[in-house]
Amino acid sequence: MNTSLLPLTTLLAALMALSSCTSNSRIYRDQPLVARVETGMSKDQVERIGGKPLSVSERTVVPGTCYDYMFTNTGHKQPFNVSFDSSGNVDHTSFITCAEWSRAQQKSREPSSKGSGVGGMGGMGGSGY
Repeated sequence: MNTSLLPLTTLLAALMALSSCTSNSRIYRDQPLVARVETGMSKDQVERIGGKPLSVSERTVVPGTCYDYMFTNTGHKQPFNVSFDSSGNVDHTSFITCAEWSRAQQKSREPSSKGSGVGGMGGMGGSGY
């Protein structure tokens, strides 16, 4: 790939991903789970709003639990997850499955192979998490 096109390609991919999230937010904004679930809520509060989840999984990267839900709109299915910290309080929601959220968390913690020059301080200055 032509390296001069790489920044443009990356920007386009990021914009497409953001527009997808924005359109999902707009389409499903009236769903109780989207409209009413807030950071810090308990599992019981979430279940009172959205009902029992399709599945419950233990988080693999950061201790906690994740609930998978599925929205349907004109035949289109859209996953939505509510993720809880180790205390059982909401710390994240998104329009992806719990498995996808777990992979994103794992990927964000992997050391970057870019810029691993002198001293092994790659990525974002080597500060880590």
